[in-house]
Amino acid sequence: ENYTIIIHGKPNHEETKATFSHSSHKGHSVIVRNMQEAENLSNYILGSKTKSEFYEEFAGKFSVGFDPTQHLQRVGVVNQTTMLATETQAIADFFKQLMVAKFGAQNLKQHFADTRDTLCYATNDNQDSTYRLLEVDADMAVVVGGYNSSNTSHIVELCERKFPTFFINSDSEIKSRTEIHHFNYSRKQKIITHEYLPDKTPVRIVLTSGASCPDTLVDRVMLKLAGYFDSVKTVEEVLADF
Repeated sequence: ENYTIIIHGKPNHEETKATFSHSSHKGHSVIVRNMQEAENLSNYILGSKTKSEFYEEFAGKFSVGFDPTQHLQRVGVVNQTTMLATETQAIADFFKQLMVAKFGAQNLKQHFADTRDTLCYATNDNQDSTYRLLEVDADMAVVVGGYNSSNTSHIVELCERKFPTFFINSDSEIKSRTEIHHFNYSRKQKIITHEYLPDKTPVRIVLTSGASCPDTLVDRVMLKLAGYFDSVKTVEEVLADF
């Protein structure tokens, strides 16, 4: 549909290169590594930097024949799956607001493709992944998803076979290091548990989700739990290995 694909990823990562190659066959694409590069790219959408500056600044990160004066009028954002989904969403939101500022809210659909991950992952894939998680040694499990979701409820049942399991619908259910609000599936009611984190180091937590749970929500749960521990690697340190 003549949209340029902005790929949030690492230019040398195999997945990003494959996405870049595929999208370039259909149209134009450009790669941004992080929010800073997204902000740099915005200068060319707004016309505050020149075409020659773009070719130098984004060398090796754009498709053949890319013209920043033409191919940044209609954009959509996708990501390398090992990138943090919350950062991808922030980048997508940034470009969405940029297009509103430039073209007006009434014209947004003509200039920004909403690529938020609203599709369910295959239910069987999620459950198969959970079976594999049951093979690991862990101290507890956290399952994120809707309390009325049969798919998520089944994942909870699977986890409960091996781990103390906490079924939550968002990161806001984690109140502190010592208090969590969660859904007791067998009793079909919300309960509060104190001292839910084991008093040991390290703590091994299985984190999984229902098929329709957004990656960004799982990310927030992960980051909130990680924030309760000392000497935790930063997101950048973890992603460096991928």
